[in-house]
Amino acid sequence: MNKPDVIEKFLRYVKIDTQSDDTTGTSPSTMKQHDLAKLLVSELKEIGASDIIYDEEHCYVYATIPSNLSDGKDRPAIGFISHMDTSDEVSGKDVKPRIVENYDGKDIVLNDKKNIVLSPVDFPELSNHVGEDLIVTDGTTLLGADDKAGVAEIMTLAEILLSNPEIPHGEIKIAFTPDEEIGAGTAHFDVAKFGAKYAYTVDGGKLGDLEYENFNAASGKITVHGRSVHPGDAKNKMINAALICYEFHALLPVFMNPMYTEGREGFFHLTEVNGGTETATASYIIRDHDEKLFAQKKELFVNAAEYLNKKYGEGVVEVTVKDQYRNMIEKIRPHMHLIENAKKAMTDLGVTPLEFPIRGGTDGASLSYMGLPCPNLCTGGYNYHGKYEYASIQEMRKVVEILLGIVNAYGKEF
Repeated sequence: MNKPDVIEKFLRYVKIDTQSDDTTGTSPSTMKQHDLAKLLVSELKEIGASDIIYDEEHCYVYATIPSNLSDGKDRPAIGFISHMDTSDEVSGKDVKPRIVENYDGKDIVLNDKKNIVLSPVDFPELSNHVGEDLIVTDGTTLLGADDKAGVAEIMTLAEILLSNPEIPHGEIKIAFTPDEEIGAGTAHFDVAKFGAKYAYTVDGGKLGDLEYENFNAASGKITVHGRSVHPGDAKNKMINAALICYEFHALLPVFMNPMYTEGREGFFHLTEVNGGTETATASYIIRDHDEKLFAQKKELFVNAAEYLNKKYGEGVVEVTVKDQYRNMIEKIRPHMHLIENAKKAMTDLGVTPLEFPIRGGTDGASLSYMGLPCPNLCTGGYNYHGKYEYASIQEMRKVVEILLGIVNAYGKEF
């Protein structure tokens, strides 16, 4: 069997800066995401993929691996999706990946000059990788395993299937999207053009991760209109907008905060506060797995603003709440074969499936509500969105085998 190595592709992709930016208002949010999209289109052509579509306006890439089955039986087209952009929280420019061979369980010095160390003291998960080969950064950028590991794994799957026609499989659809990190990965995704009946995003972390339940999500924002008066003559006149922001926050439950929650527990997360006496704003994300508790949190958010308006005057506090995505479990339950086939692919390879609710969201959540049931699979990457990000070479290779196992499951009679 011709079996291309996923690591070669991954090391090539992470060197391309594809950070998204939620401040631009464009789609894609950064034009540099096209650099990776164009490379993927070129590679897809080179390996012989069919129906390659490059959305040059919005930076989506679609392709097909045609079925090679000849028994005339109808099988659903299965899709695999990953995103090309990386987080804007840490620089993704000039990524310098390095391989730590046969990891010994000790500290990994990422950057000696800047004293940046990846330590199992701070990241206990490292202890599970003793003896493995790890890909790390030089401590000045993120790595980009989120989600270029997924991109590389899907591209490797495609090349294996196209270069080994003796492997039986049904029709496979693949897609690469922009702007997932800023919540816009499916904004212009064309489900009909993609053409799959079911799909998986390959955008998780630890080997074995199998995610099909996520937060219901909303953004919340308050804008406070204060009244600036000289502090020497401010009694009964001044309305301090910044202080009202803090008063608003104090009305929210103290322990419904990401610092104190886990599992299915929801939260209010204050992401940004700006302003002074005259005007101030506070931005939040609101999360809960349970729909009823989610609705209660949104109601509480609005009620807190209404209480302050009664106290300080109508219109002092403006409040907006916008839904972002919903829990995909409601759309996955009727199609649990997606989960069972992924679990079997893992267990056949000696991988233990890890079924935990996502304390976040994926493109798959939005796609599931767009008519494309789409749980999320692991990639073998860790510590996403930061300079301590790393990926396991052995786990990434195992993920490719898991994808092949899923393809095999759907190549059989459905």
